[in-house]
Order: sequence, then structure tokens, then C-alpha cells
Amino acid sequence: MAAEAARVLEYEREYYFGSAAPAREVFDEPVARPVEIPVPGDRTRQRQRARAAAAAQSVPGISLFAVVGSIAAAVLMVFVVLAQISLNEAAAETGKLNTQLQELTEHQRRLEITYESVIDMKEVERYAKDVLGMTIPDAGQIAIIRSVPDDRAEVIGGDDESSLSGLGSFMSSLLEYFK
Repeated sequence: MAAEAARVLEYEREYYFGSAAPAREVFDEPVARPVEIPVPGDRTRQRQRARAAAAAQSVPGISLFAVVGSIAAAVLMVFVVLAQISLNEAAAETGKLNTQLQELTEHQRRLEITYESVIDMKEVERYAKDVLGMTIPDAGQIAIIRSVPDDRAEVIGGDDESSLSGLGSFMSSLLEYFK
């Protein structure tokens, strides 16, 4: 029991009220530091020390490559936006033209039906016999003529103009956008 009482006393002496915090005597005493009082002519040294401390804590500079890369990325993003706008305009125009093509195709179909219904082959045959004096040919009057293969033509130099006109139209649309 005496050993246990000695242990309790030792415990109470080293720790603060039986907790895990050390007792007050264990803490180090605060060190008194002398206060520096500036001399009236010593203001320049204080300023130099303040500048040195600010320079030590300053943020490092930004790399030139990072600035150039950021500017290049911004320019590319602007070009992407302009290209997207141009694409949207072309898509809208394509939609309008497709609608117009469908309307014109339908109109052509109606005109062909009207044209075919107007032509009466018996009327054409009667007109050819009576007015023009034509007759139906006999088998001996029909002769088959063999011809040479079909002629072909090739256009040279048309590609350069089309590529220049495409570039010119792109540049003019780009300039119109910025107006």
C-alpha cells in the first residue's frame, strides 16, 4: 500500500490533476527577449529588413512559356468558337436548301404528271400523218448504223479556282463576323 501511495503522489506531481497533461512545473519558463527600440536614424535599416522579409516571402514569377501557352490556348478557343458558329450557319443553310430541294422535286413530279397527261400519242400520230405527211417505215427502210465509242471531254484547271473561292468565302465570312 505504501508503494501504491508513493506511486499516486508521483502521479499527482508529474501530471495535472490526474490527467494526461503534464504538471505546471514541467513547462519551460518563458524566455524574456529584449525589445528592440529603433534609433531615430535607424529607419533605413528597418525598411531594408522589411523589404528583405517581403522579398523572401514573394511569390515566384510566371514562366514565359506558360503565358504564351495560355494566349495560344485562348486564341485556339476563339477559333473553335468561330468555326462552331460557321458550322451552325452552314447547317441552317443546308436545312433550308434541303427543304427547298424537296419542294422543287415535288413540283417537278407534278409538272411531269401534267405534261404526260397532256400528250396524247394518238393525237400526235394523227398530226404526223395528216399535217406533216409522215408514214410508218417498212422493215426494209430501217437500217442500223454502228458508231464509234462515245466521245469524252476532260476539264483541266478547274480545281485551283474552286479552292481559292472557298478560302476567300471563309475569309469574307470571318471578316463579316467581326464587323
